[in-house]
Amino acid sequence: MSYVALYRKWRPSTFEEVKGQDAVCTTLKNQIISGRIGHAYLFCGTRGTGKTSVAKIMAKAVNCANPVNGNPCGTCAMCRAVAEENSMNVLEIDAASNNGVDNIRDIREQVQYPPTEGKYRVYIIDEVHMLSVGAFNALLKTLEEPPEYVIFILATTEVHKIPVTVLSRCQRYDFRRITADVIADRLRELSSAEHIEIEDRALGYIARAADGAMRDALSLLDECVAFHPGEPISYEQVLEILGAVDIATFSGLFQALLGGKTGDALHLLEKAFTQGREMGQFVSDFLWYLRNLLILRTAEDADGIIDSSRENLQIMRRDAAAATQAQLGRYIRVFSELSNRMRWSSQKRVETELALIRLTSPEMETSNDALLERIASLEREIRNLKANGITVTASAAAKEAPAQAVQPAGPEVVELPKAKYEDFMELRENWGRIIEELGGTDRAALTGTQLEADRHGIIWIVFPDQGTMLFGGSDRTVAALTKQVREFLQKEFTFRVRLAKGGETARSYKVSEEDILDNIKYPVDRL
Repeated sequence: MSYVALYRKWRPSTFEEVKGQDAVCTTLKNQIISGRIGHAYLFCGTRGTGKTSVAKIMAKAVNCANPVNGNPCGTCAMCRAVAEENSMNVLEIDAASNNGVDNIRDIREQVQYPPTEGKYRVYIIDEVHMLSVGAFNALLKTLEEPPEYVIFILATTEVHKIPVTVLSRCQRYDFRRITADVIADRLRELSSAEHIEIEDRALGYIARAADGAMRDALSLLDECVAFHPGEPISYEQVLEILGAVDIATFSGLFQALLGGKTGDALHLLEKAFTQGREMGQFVSDFLWYLRNLLILRTAEDADGIIDSSRENLQIMRRDAAAATQAQLGRYIRVFSELSNRMRWSSQKRVETELALIRLTSPEMETSNDALLERIASLEREIRNLKANGITVTASAAAKEAPAQAVQPAGPEVVELPKAKYEDFMELRENWGRIIEELGGTDRAALTGTQLEADRHGIIWIVFPDQGTMLFGGSDRTVAALTKQVREFLQKEFTFRVRLAKGGETARSYKVSEEDILDNIKYPVDRL
């Protein structure tokens, strides 16, 4: 006998063998036990989640001569005929290739005749969304009032394409994506039964690569076995066979981007390319890696959101802690745009290399997050200079020009911009709490104000009317506010006040040149 693919050989034969769809299977099994069987069912869900398998199990169960707790016995003549696809009572129709009106009319003529054996004639119409408008209209009347011995089971991956008139005539069951843990357990069980030696890490990767589809997971396992027949299969071999990239590669690439090391990033991409990695999949996987980092950076309990091993989570937590939310947001934006372009690009490698160069060279962009990246890079340079004993001072020229190093006689001088964007965002997030702690008339006067920042690092307190600005914009209030912000955020800001809608500046609170330099500095324990 010729070889049978794993997903066919191990197709579930009872409701209990279906993995990851407990709610659907329990409901259908109870209907069969109680005899409350519907005449039309609609199975919705992504590929490989068990829609067709459950439909065939149900077709056997309703016709089984000796059902066992709602399951087919698997040994009677009807069960064997359905399993071997020889039953005249169960017809499986592919709507992708039989989607015309004539095909549906044939079904309408067939349903007039009762089954020659068994209780029900079952019609399984796969990919039913592919039917034409005329075919759907021809199906409606039969679907609504079929003979009592006819059951329709419609399966689709795109339920939004099904007419409402059809949806209203069916019991709808949604098949969810199967979790990676469930898929891995099933692969482990089947590997043992098939005498396949494969590492747990490899099974875990296959389960994640299947993206919630059990059939895809079995096909991937089949592919790995075919590549190394009769040999133990390692995690590294699975990565090689599937053209995937290990998480260590993504971590190294992320560190290169974070450090602005263009050469390192391009070398890692070159290595992946020469190993046969598909560029589209590489970008998609790295985008998912960045998504995980952002979740770890922002969510309090990310373990339930990120599906990954403990060792991989440790790597991702380390990388997430090394970056800001703004940096991760920029990386995700650039790679999302790249992923969309690569669908139609014939030069995927070139597009990917350009994206890496953009991310390691923020000066190529003028967006806010790119400017923020340039400031962060500048601060790293400043810290390195100070660590080497080089004096850093501020210059008025930094108001208009980007940071650049000059070499006068004596210590080296570096010109700096006067503000940092993250400081402003942190201040704005905590603005309500800060003015709440001021109390008294200051709190009342500052309530309802807005904050704006200019490119020189000045924080403008924008008042809605002249009356509140008369109190909230006084030198005493601004000084008290500056002190409160210093204690609350451990940072120094330059505040000025004005009316909304472009009003003239009423008051200014000035600081020294040393204070201006302090505006861009984090405390050492925050660096």
